Amino acid sequence: MLKALAPVGTREAIDEAKLLERLLLIAYAYGTNSGISSVAAGEHGHSEEELRYTARRYLTAVGLKAAGVEIANATFAARQETVWGQGTATVASDSTHFKAWDRNIFTEWHSRYGGRGVLVYWHIEKGSMAIHSQLLNCTASEVAAAIEGMMRHATTMQAEGNYVDSHGQSEIGFGLTRLLGYDLLPRIKQINKVKLYRPGREDEDTYDNLADAMTRPIRWDVIENNYDQLIKYPTAIRVGTASTEAILRRFTRTASHPVYQAMLEVGRAQKTIFVARYLRDRDLQREIQEGLNVVEGWNGAQQHHLLRQERRAQQQPP
Repeated sequence: MLKALAPVGTREAIDEAKLLERLLLIAYAYGTNSGISSVAAGEHGHSEEELRYTARRYLTAVGLKAAGVEIANATFAARQETVWGQGTATVASDSTHFKAWDRNIFTEWHSRYGGRGVLVYWHIEKGSMAIHSQLLNCTASEVAAAIEGMMRHATTMQAEGNYVDSHGQSEIGFGLTRLLGYDLLPRIKQINKVKLYRPGREDEDTYDNLADAMTRPIRWDVIENNYDQLIKYPTAIRVGTASTEAILRRFTRTASHPVYQAMLEVGRAQKTIFVARYLRDRDLQREIQEGLNVVEGWNGAQQHHLLRQERRAQQQPP
């Protein structure tokens, strides 16, 4: 982890043992929301000024992300199957809202949560290890955030599936994840209102018992006519030349774009397949619920730390 947290400058005279102590103290200060001032008051021989200097020099966005990847990889390597069970290839993702002061430049008003703060989107594997996190603004698409985390986590985990809450059941989300080669596994609310698309016009009389839930056939010709361009956008996301958010915003402005329509048709086909599987497979329903319980537990732990910080702050004089 120390190698990942490289200093901003080109040289450093701090002893490695002292540096490790300072970084651990800083990690505790920020990770528990105790703050540098509180941690500096302990009996460890490091002043508040020294801790703040080390934080400025070593805690960069790139360095922290690299350190997180190293910690995750080391955890995966150290886990014993007899204790932790067999490793999985699926992660759960969800967002957490943290209250923040108005003077924070990232603070925004979130209508969904009814207050000011910042929104962090997590990707958590079943052993409660975070493989990716990102800061979102209040207008960002959580579908795009889920895809970005799957593509950019940089750990050794081969993620093949993504549990998401009801925000992830959009048709464009199903289309993009299918083209990117992994399974979108959402928890579907109001499943009785979901429509299933027919494979073709020749199948109109095949599913009589599902007639009330069936709608028009998939337009396979739209997919075929735009296939080359359809592959271009997921490839750009995979190699990092374009972000998912930028692509979705472009399509949102021009919803009649033929490539967007083709991507929607792919999503409708994939969503129909998933809903049919979800309805008949109780084990899949339990698996998705268990995965989402892990990320909800993670969110609860984060909020517990934040509440402790709020109580501490309220007891201090202004």
